[in-house]
Amino acid sequence: MGLASPARLLLGRFRDPWYYLIEPIYWIPNLDQRGHFQAVEVPKGFVTDLASIPWQLLCLLRPDGEYAHAAIVHDYLYWTRDRTRLMSDEILKSSMEDFQVDKVKIQAIYSAVRAFGESAWNENARLKADGERRILKRFPLTAQINWIDWKQRWDVFSD
Repeated sequence: MGLASPARLLLGRFRDPWYYLIEPIYWIPNLDQRGHFQAVEVPKGFVTDLASIPWQLLCLLRPDGEYAHAAIVHDYLYWTRDRTRLMSDEILKSSMEDFQVDKVKIQAIYSAVRAFGESAWNENARLKADGERRILKRFPLTAQINWIDWKQRWDVFSD
């Protein structure tokens, strides 16, 4: 197993179910994975929806389940696209293993991401091309603002 984040998972929340990291988080591969994987640092201020769970499965899997850390790392990899989609999905799986998520949940989430994640991968590319940014330098002072409204403010981003 890799090394789970040495940092706490501290999140702020918008009114809608979008979140931002108050502190950075990490995923570090274990020694036997280091030839295949590189460490991932998700910066403070990264905006995520946690685990993107289809509404039909929300009674079984929560967006903020024990795999939330892995989901944020995965969201960041899908956003930055500095690794392949397959590599990003493999890191999701490894990170869930590091957090000792139930093997059935890991397989269900990993299989769903492999089968249906391409649309999210492509949508992120489109959003980035359209100028959307996802790393905040300023956080909202209230949880009453929606992400869709906050992201219209160009002075709040660091990237």
